[in-house]
Amino acid sequence: MIAASKKRRCAHQEENHTMKLSTLKKLVAASLIGAAFTAVAGVAHADDLLDQVKQRGTLRVGLEGTFPPFNSKNPQGELVGYDVDIAKAVAAKLGVKPEFVTTEWSGIIAGLQAGKFDVIVNQVGITDARKQTLDFSPAYTYSNAQLIQRTDDKREFKTLDELKGKKLGVGLGTNYMDMAKSVPGIDVKTYPGAPEYLRDLAAGRLDAALNDRLMLAYLLKNSQLPLRTGANVGAGNPSGIPFKKGNPKFAKAIDDAMTQLEADGTFTKISDKWFGIDVTKPAK
Repeated sequence: MIAASKKRRCAHQEENHTMKLSTLKKLVAASLIGAAFTAVAGVAHADDLLDQVKQRGTLRVGLEGTFPPFNSKNPQGELVGYDVDIAKAVAAKLGVKPEFVTTEWSGIIAGLQAGKFDVIVNQVGITDARKQTLDFSPAYTYSNAQLIQRTDDKREFKTLDELKGKKLGVGLGTNYMDMAKSVPGIDVKTYPGAPEYLRDLAAGRLDAALNDRLMLAYLLKNSQLPLRTGANVGAGNPSGIPFKKGNPKFAKAIDDAMTQLEADGTFTKISDKWFGIDVTKPAK
């Protein structure tokens, strides 16, 4: 009798111990799951570019720094230009400071995708191809492509079709490269930037070059090269500020910021400062 009673008590105690362990394990598992959900939620919250920018206090801006009058360095080594002023205004509306990162055009899109900067403010054309991999702000510049020729070249190329069988210099990865390559028969030569193909054009290694009409007058004036502007070609090109996809909060914030800057006249003032006309709206 006594032995049987002891066995029952031991079994009961063991059962209680087992139940306590089971309950403890469940509580620990629940805590771990809760912590995991909290961590995932925190990561998801921090993943949006707007949160990262706000936490950092800066908007990292990719640009060439060698593309006047859009962005270049003055004699004091400071970045100046239309794009620089646009970036400063947008960053101010977001409540942060701009942090400029200079990069060659040929690698600027890859740099954005790799996270070296948050946005690009460098006359990036809004194209269907780019919109497949990047999101864009509203357009802030409207321009069109223009040919560049040597001063002593008496030929007048009126369209890209007239350059079939000719050598045309363009910036690598630009929408002007895409435009040139869309016309069969043109011998398209790509370069890291404008200085390189302008030198080749002046030396007679190219028949013409292609770039944005807004920067050509300034560029040719300061290049000291025997070059002149040619015909305007193609439809107008809107440029915007690209950033990585999957950032809905940032997309809304930059849209709101640029809408306000247009409404309060800031964009118009910046445009007039650098071009004497309003290039932030389509030409009529």
